[in-house]
Amino acid sequence: MKISVVIPVYNEVESVEQLYKELIKVLSSFDSYQIIFVDDGSSDGSVNVIKKIVENDINTKIIQFHRNYGKSAALGEGFKNANGEYIVTMDADLQDDPKEIPNLVSKLEEGFDLVSGWKKNRKDPLSKKIPSKFFNFITRLFTGVKIHDFNCGLKIYRQSVIKTLEIYGGRHRYIPALAGYKNFKVTEIIVNHRPRLYGETKYGGSRMFHGFFDLISILFLSKYTQSPLYFFGKIGLYTFLSGVGIEIYIIYLKYALNEPFAKHMALLMLGVLIIVIGIQFFSIGLVGEMIANSNQYKESRVKEILKS
Repeated sequence: MKISVVIPVYNEVESVEQLYKELIKVLSSFDSYQIIFVDDGSSDGSVNVIKKIVENDINTKIIQFHRNYGKSAALGEGFKNANGEYIVTMDADLQDDPKEIPNLVSKLEEGFDLVSGWKKNRKDPLSKKIPSKFFNFITRLFTGVKIHDFNCGLKIYRQSVIKTLEIYGGRHRYIPALAGYKNFKVTEIIVNHRPRLYGETKYGGSRMFHGFFDLISILFLSKYTQSPLYFFGKIGLYTFLSGVGIEIYIIYLKYALNEPFAKHMALLMLGVLIIVIGIQFFSIGLVGEMIANSNQYKESRVKEILKS
C-alpha cells in the first residue's frame, strides 16, 4: 500500500526538517510513501529547507505558490498531486503527531472513507479553544456530521474521497461535512496534540466570520443547488404570510375596534413591505429553478450526444 502525506507550509522554517525526520520514521513501515510539501507563499526560508529535503529523497516533492493563497488552495493542489491509496493531511507546525498515522490507517480500514483527528486534549491557548468549540458545535448542529473537531489538520482519506471534493476559499474547515454530504463514511479518533514549539499561530479573529459565511455557502450549495425554490420559496412564504397577518390585524383594528388606518400607518406600510419582500424571495426561487432546470437539460443533452 502506498500512502501520501500532504503538508501545507506557511512560514514554518524551524519545524519543517524536524517534521520530515519524524515522518520518515513512521512511513518506513509502509510499502511506499509520498510526501508533498505545499509552500503557501512562505517568506522565512521554509522553501530552501524543503528543497534540500527534496534533493535527498525522491519520494518527496514541493509545490510552491508565489504568494499566500490559503490552506484550502494548498490542500487542493496537494490532493491533485497525491497518488497514494490513502492520503494523510497534517499541519507543518509539529502540533500534529506523525505517530498517529498508523492509528488513522487502522481506523480507516475498518470500513470508513475519512477519519478525522480529534484534539481532545488540545495544547492551545483559550483564545483558540473557545472559538473552536463554538465553531465545532455550530457546524455539528447544522451539518449533521457528528464529530468533535472539524478543523483538525490531521486527517486520512481514501483516494476516492479527495478526487470528488472541491476545496477552495475556507472549505478546508468543512471537509468532513462535504464528504458526509457525498455519502462517504466519516468518523474520528482521539489524537495526540502537541504544544507549538516554534513561530506563532496563523489564527486570526476574522477567520471565524469567514468560516460562518463558508458554512452558509456549503449548506446552501449542498442542499439546494438542484432545487433553489425549496430554500427561497420557504423564506418567501413565511415572509409573505407574516405580512398578510399584519394587514389582517390592521383590518381588524379598523372594522372591529373602529380605529382609523392613519393611527397605524407605520404598521400598515410595514406589512405591505414584508409582503413585497416575500414575493421577491419567491420570485428569486422561481428564477433559480429555471436556471437549475436549464443546466440539467444541457447536461442531459450532452450525455445523449456523447452516447450517440
